[in-house]
Amino acid sequence: MTMDGQRRGFFWDVQAGRVAPPPAAVTLGWELIAVDPEQGTIEVGFTAGEQFLNPAGAVQGGFLAAMLDDTLGPALVATLPEGQFAPTLDLHVQFLRPARPGRLVGRGRIVQRGREVCFLAGELIGPDGRPVAVATATARIMTMPPNRS
Repeated sequence: MTMDGQRRGFFWDVQAGRVAPPPAAVTLGWELIAVDPEQGTIEVGFTAGEQFLNPAGAVQGGFLAAMLDDTLGPALVATLPEGQFAPTLDLHVQFLRPARPGRLVGRGRIVQRGREVCFLAGELIGPDGRPVAVATATARIMTMPPNRS
């Protein structure tokens, strides 16, 4: 937080429009639904377009994995102060059933947080309310290097 009461840090700067969202998030149609930094939870929406489909007409698994990574990571990043980031060290995805194009909802949470290493978990819900994939991840909290312009 700053003196003006606004949260700072990359996640909050994107939400406030102070910086542009990451191109990958734009590609995935990332949209914040809800976030609770105190509880370490997040809910985000994605738009799975026709360009994400495999030959069988389902959303290709790599896009689902990217959506889960872009759910779990922000659950942690939303809790970090300005100048810190948390790259994913490990992402384990289990595909439960085919995902069809349309709106998918990611729900992520911090399972355990250490000083540097954090464990995350979440799920990706299809338009019918049923999970299409689940994931666990490990992330490492790091200080971002100074911007070298």
